[in-house]
Formats: sequence, C-alpha cells, structure tokens
Amino acid sequence: MKKRWILPGLLVAACAFAASGAADPGHGHGNGHFKGKHGKFGPYDVVTDDGGTCGNAWAVDTEKRTFRVHKNHDGSYTVLRTDRGTFLTNAGQSPGACETKGRHGSTVLAGVKGKFHGYLVGKVTGGTFDPNATCTTDCGFTDVWIATFFGPTATFSCFTDSKACRFDFEYTAAKHQALKYRHWFDKGTGAGTFLKERFRGDIANA
Repeated sequence: MKKRWILPGLLVAACAFAASGAADPGHGHGNGHFKGKHGKFGPYDVVTDDGGTCGNAWAVDTEKRTFRVHKNHDGSYTVLRTDRGTFLTNAGQSPGACETKGRHGSTVLAGVKGKFHGYLVGKVTGGTFDPNATCTTDCGFTDVWIATFFGPTATFSCFTDSKACRFDFEYTAAKHQALKYRHWFDKGTGAGTFLKERFRGDIANA
C-alpha cells in the first residue's frame, strides 16, 4: 500500500478513510450519508511521501487534510479523513508499475506535477473523544490526530486487522508533460490481513 494510514509507519499516499456506512468527502465517491455531527477538524497542512505499488516513494504530496467525527449507536466513532492537494514525482518506478492487472506504465520522470483528492474512513474504539483537544504538532498525520483527540488507548480500525476501513484516492497529472498515462486510482477496503486494494491507470512517461 501507500500512505501513512493503513498501518502507522507504512508509506503506501497519504491516510485513506471509510467504514461501515460512512461518508461523503465531497468528491463524488457516492458516500453521501456521513454527517460528521461532532465537528470538522482542520484543515491541516501535510507534506508526505506517496508510495506506489512497488513500495517506492514515487511522489511527494503537499495537501490540506480534514477530519470529521460521528458517534455511532454502539459508542464507537466513525472518523472520515479527506485529502486534497498536489503531487510532484520522483524519478523511478511509476505508482502503478508493479500492478499485475490492467494497463499501466513502468517509469516516471522527476518533476511531473499534478493534483489528487481522496478519503479514508474507519472506526475508533476505546479512549475518550475530546473535541476540544489541542494538537501541538504533526496533527495532519492520522495516528497523531487519533491519539490527540481520542487518547493513547484508542484504536483506529484502519491501523489494525479489520474490515471496517475504506479508502479512495484519485491522481491526475497536468496536461502537456509528455506522459503515457496521467490518471491513477487507488481504492480499497479493509486493513491489515483484510486489506483488499485495487489500482487503475498510472502516472507514467513510459
């Protein structure tokens, strides 16, 4: 995977979100029932490496990230994270280079620019939600944000072996950059041993 969201410390783009009946980040992903009744937090400025299918950091993302919280009937909380920003590629393997299905490229040059947006949603159990918590640093990173607003004993389903996680990210490179592929999609459900991730397209020169 990519991003610091499916498992803390792993880079597979940035923290992806969705679980059990969740949420519309406003990007047309068809999850229009997420109310976020307990507040919107952010946007936070985040700069992070973005990992591709080969495990390499194919780009650096610069983005705005927000979190929304909704309390469930069972006492857990659904947390939706939405990301929107830009990427700048590193030279090397393209994000889809190691995908085994569909059409994709193999390499990308340094300096390719583009935009992306997406979401990650999962369930928080344990801990105590404090909507007035103060985040001192790195609060755009999901593990830091969860620990700050729910406490160190809280568990986020996208960081464990769980089916209660969903994510969807879309990348589009700017036109006129001599690209063979300029659209890449990364989406899936679950986390850890339940992870089912799907890719389509690529950001690639060759």
